[in-house]
Parts: sequence; C-alpha cells; structure tokens
Amino acid sequence: MRRLFQFHGGVHLKEHKKDAMVQPVQIAHLPKQLVLPLQQHIGAPAEAIVAAGDKVLKGQLIARPGSNISAPVHASSSGTVIAIAEHPVSHPSHLDAPCIIIDTDGEDRWHTDRQPVDNYHELPPEKIREHIRDAGIVGMGGAGFPAHIKLNPADHVVDTLILNGAECEPYITCDEMLLRERALEVIVGLRIMRYALQAKRCIIGVENNKAAAFRALQEQVRNTGADFIEVIQVPTVYPTGGEKQLIRVLTGKEVPASGLPLNIGVVCHNVGTAYAVYRAIELGEPLVSRYVTVAGSVAHARNLEVLIGTPVIDLIEECGGNHNTLSRVILGGPMMGTALHNITAPVTKTTNCILVNSTVGDVPLPSRDNHAMPCIRCGDCAISCPIDLLPQQLYWYARAKDFDKVQDYHLFDCIECGCCDYVCPSQIPLVHYFRYAKTEIWTQQREKTQADIARERHEFREQRLERDKREKQERHKKKRAALKPAGSAANKEEETKKAAIQAAMDRARAKRESQQIEPKNTRDLTPEQQQKIDEADARRAKSNSSTVNARINGAMDKQDAQQDLFQDNNP
Repeated sequence: MRRLFQFHGGVHLKEHKKDAMVQPVQIAHLPKQLVLPLQQHIGAPAEAIVAAGDKVLKGQLIARPGSNISAPVHASSSGTVIAIAEHPVSHPSHLDAPCIIIDTDGEDRWHTDRQPVDNYHELPPEKIREHIRDAGIVGMGGAGFPAHIKLNPADHVVDTLILNGAECEPYITCDEMLLRERALEVIVGLRIMRYALQAKRCIIGVENNKAAAFRALQEQVRNTGADFIEVIQVPTVYPTGGEKQLIRVLTGKEVPASGLPLNIGVVCHNVGTAYAVYRAIELGEPLVSRYVTVAGSVAHARNLEVLIGTPVIDLIEECGGNHNTLSRVILGGPMMGTALHNITAPVTKTTNCILVNSTVGDVPLPSRDNHAMPCIRCGDCAISCPIDLLPQQLYWYARAKDFDKVQDYHLFDCIECGCCDYVCPSQIPLVHYFRYAKTEIWTQQREKTQADIARERHEFREQRLERDKREKQERHKKKRAALKPAGSAANKEEETKKAAIQAAMDRARAKRESQQIEPKNTRDLTPEQQQKIDEADARRAKSNSSTVNARINGAMDKQDAQQDLFQDNNP
C-alpha cells in the first residue's frame, strides 16, 4: 500500500452523482448548428482559415494556432460555414467572442486526411508532441492549457506523471464514466504521454467513491503489463481533484507557490486528456468531441458524448429540461463553475458539466449573493482553505480595496475552490471578493504597464530629438569649419578693395585741395544770377545742410578716386 498524504483544509460535499450514471454514455444528437469559439484554451486565440460559404468536413482544420501557446480548432461535423462572428460564450465576463458558425449537413462526414501513428515509440518524443498539438488537444479538466506544452519536459527530468481521475465536485461524473467504459484507451493514452515526457513512472489517482472505475483501471493495467503504472484510491475530500492537492496527496511534495509541478519533477494531466491523446495518435482524430455530464433539473440526467460547438440549450432539451423554467445554468460544477448569461453558448473543449437549475426543481447551489451577513470572525474559512490562506483577512482587505495589503496575504495563491464560501455561516460570497480584487489588480498592472510603455516611448522620443539636434549642430559646425578658409580669403580681398578705394579717395581730395580748384561758371554773373546764388546759399545755411554737403563731397571724392584709380591702372 502506498502511503498517502494530506493537504490542509478541504470539505466534504454531498455528491449528487448517482442519477447521471444510471445509463451508459450516449452519443448526443447532431445539432443543426455548431458554434466553435476561436479561443477554447489558455493562450492566444486561434486564427480562422475558412470563410463564410466554405464547405467543411468533420475533423478538418478551420483555425490555426495564434502563437506558440495556442491550439488549433477543427470542424466537429461536416457542413457549411455561414459566418465568423461574435457569439455568446461561457466566460465570466459575459462578453461575446469570435466564433466560426457552421450549419451541419446531417451527414457527419469525416475528413479523409486522418493519419494515425502506427508505432509511436519509433518516433522521437517531439514528433509525438507535434501530433498532439496538431490535434488541438488541451487540458480537459477545466484549465484548457495546450497539452503539448505540458508534455514538453524542456530541461527538467520528470519522475512522475499523474493522471487526475479524482473528479471531486458534486454532480460531475463524465470522468468516472470515461474510466468505466474506456479504461483501456485511457491507459494507452497514458503510455503515449509517458513516452512524450520520458517519465519514470505513472500514477492514476481515483477517489475512493469510484469503485467501478478503480477496478476497470486495475484490470487494464494488469492486462497490458504496465508495471510502471499505479492506480491509487485517494480520500473523497473536496478539492482533492485540484492539481496541487492531488500531487500533495499522492507524492507528499509541495508545488512552490510561484512554481509549476514540473519544478518538482511532476506533471499532472486529466484522464480526458489521455483519452484524447489516444484518439489523436492511434486513430488520427483531432479533438472534436468530449464526454459531458448533464445534471440538475432535467428529466434524464446522463453523460453524453458531445460534439464541441453544440449549443448548451440543445443538450438541456435532449435530457428533458425545459428552457422556459430555467433560472440558472452553470457550466462546470456548483463550486467552481461559470454561470451562463445565454443558453445558446456552445460546449467547448473544457466543458465537463452542464448543471441546470430551474424554478420547479431547485438544485442546492452555494449561492450567497442575497443573504450575506456580517463576518463573525469564526475562522471556519481559514480551517477549510486547502491552500492554508487566511480568507477572512483577504476579505477585509479586498472589501477595503487595499490591493497592496491583499497581495501580502497571497491572494494569487487562491484557487477559487469555494471551500470558504461553503463553510461561511454568514454566507459571505468570499470568492466573489477575491475575484474582484484579482481583476482590479490585473487592471492596475495592465494600466501601469501601458503607462510605463508610454513613458519609455516619450523618453526615447526626447532622447532621439536631442540626439538629432546635437548631430545637426555637429554637421553645421563641420560645414562652417570647411568653409572658413574660403571665407577668410574673401574677407581679405574685400578689405583690400576697400582700402584701395579709400586710398584713391584720399589722393583725390588731397589733389583737389592742393590745386585749389574753384567752381566753374562763377564769373561775369548778372545781378539776377548772383541774387539766386545768394538765396540758395542762404537756404542751405538755414537748413543746416552740412550733411548734404558732406554727402556730395563724398560722392565727388569717390568719383575722383575712381577716375584716379582708372588712370593708375591704365597709364
């Protein structure tokens, strides 16, 4: 017997699982229309490669990955693409998202380009990961992280590959039914994943309330001779199905708060992911369908194999639900599921349960919104927290919007499991406050990042302008330095000319003074002429025409100097 460990906290919940397991898994009806969101995974959304009016076949690639951390999308059935448009999806924001909408033709014809891998162990592990990536497989336990990324050990040595079959939330039974009916396929998928990771050993963790699934797995492990695989029953305590909690229970190791299981040599995948890997490698089928539990206020709770993209309302009606009496529909379990704002939203790769609540058959859901009372500081929330946090302190600081202090109490370690909500006697919606605080912090960080980018861009622009200014000044300085010799010669030539003209003017003035030249036509004047001359002289004297005389004399000197210079140059 392997020794099991315990994690802090946890709660015991009513299971509500038997009704959905009375019948075997059935194939859901082919819907008239499929709605395939371009983002059904963590990472960048896929990019559509089809257009309205295109004919598609089942399994055909219709959207390629948008980045390294992304996943492709394939047509779940044959039909015609009628639009690529915004459509309601299952998201806490209640916002619409881009989707490829296909009208099915009822034929469900497969794409002919299916390429199974005959001997996967003859291929290098990276080729196996490429096949898994091309099949569009993501984590099917709810997180939706691209499976090929988690199957890449990089520089780490993987000691243990854990397959999560705990399924600890009430109502959800799709994984248990998968293990009951497809245990061999799950084991084969696990072996393929082990080869891709080069893991030393494998553990399948199953809660001890799933006896039939446990026996089916044990039988297939014996039949296949896989002695490196252990099937272990774990206590039925919520949230044992959490990744970190299951790793703690099975190995005794603690995943670092800011780290990954890979940091301690462990990788954890869901049993549904292993089944999808089997179908991708052994059958060449991409991920186009999955098991989904339909439970709650329906006439026939059951598990269905559902084409991805099927509208939720189609499955509710198929199981005997009445859309006229619906009060709430949750995708996922009652503890961590997402309430739908529109029942036309589609099933995605991460949808494991549709929980229906109606006005005629209420399901006991932990809804606290309208009944919250003051905190009595009982401490039950801290006792039940599986992460060993202090939810009461987180609540006070989140309510006060003290987002710095709430991070000091490790807000982002919270997995939003709802244990604190469940045990709170005051019915305070604690998880709602934690989600609000996380959203506000993310918003502030995003705004700060944008402001930092804008500031850096402004500073870079200022530096660039200053650099351009300096470079321009340097260029002008170099040009002036290059022109300086020629400018000096021109200045000297100009000064030489001015000096020659001034010298000629001085010689002319001296010559005129030495010869005492008198004005012409000043003799034998009539009395009238003399009178006019006297009047002109008087006017000049009266108007203080000394400046005019100087200007006239200067002009005469310049004229005489030019004549003198001309005579000197032309003897």
